[in-house]
Amino acid sequence: MSNNVNKKSNPLFEILFNVVLPSFILMKFSGDEHLGTVWALIVALAFPVAYGGLELIRNKKFNLIAALGFVSVLLTGGIGLLELDTQWLALKEALIPGLIGIVVLGSTFTRTPLMQKLIFNETILNMALIKQKLAQSGNEQAFQRCLMNSNYLFASTFAFSSAMNYILATYIVTSPAGTAAFNEELGKLTLYSYPVIAIPSILMMFGIFYYVWRQIRTMTELETEQIFHHNN
Repeated sequence: MSNNVNKKSNPLFEILFNVVLPSFILMKFSGDEHLGTVWALIVALAFPVAYGGLELIRNKKFNLIAALGFVSVLLTGGIGLLELDTQWLALKEALIPGLIGIVVLGSTFTRTPLMQKLIFNETILNMALIKQKLAQSGNEQAFQRCLMNSNYLFASTFAFSSAMNYILATYIVTSPAGTAAFNEELGKLTLYSYPVIAIPSILMMFGIFYYVWRQIRTMTELETEQIFHHNN
C-alpha cells in the first residue's frame, strides 16, 4: 500500500499525457467529420482532469503539469469556440512553455530544483555510489552548483520554446477561429513545431544531460557503467 502512495510519476510521461495528447486530440479531431469542436474539447480536457484527480486521490497532492495541461487545452478550445482573434492563440502557445520555464526557474531557489528530480534520482543514477564518491572527493558543493546551472539551462529551453511558439503561431495561424481553415492551420502548426521547436529543444536537453554526465564523471572519476543504475 505504501509503495502505491509513494510511487513517483515520470515528468516526461506527465507532459505527454496532460499536454501533448490532449492538444493533439483538440487539433486533429475538432472538425465536424470527427468529434466536433465541443466534444473534442471535452475529451481533451478529460485527460488532465483524470490524471490530476487520480494524483490527488492517490498521493494527496496537486499536480502542476496536469493543471497546466488543463489550462492549455481549455484556452485552445475556448479560442475556437468563442471565435476569438488568432493573436490570442499565439499568446496561449507562448504562455504554457513560458509558465513551465518560470516554474523550472523558480525551483532553482527551492531545496529540490527540477533538474535534480529529473536526473539525480535512483531510477536513473547509482545514487549511493555517486554521493559516496562526491563526499570522498569533496565535490558535493561543486556538484550542487552543476545542478543549479543545469536547471538554468533547462529553463532556457522553455524560454526558447515559448518565443518560437509565438512566432510560429503568428506566422501560420491566420484564419478566423472556429473555421475549418483555422483547424487545418492548427494541425500545420503542430506539424511544423516538431522540426522548428521540438527537435532543437530535445537537442538542448541532450546537451544538458551530457553536461551533467560529464561533471559526474569528472568529479567522481566513475565510469559510465558505474554512474547509471542498472535494473537486472
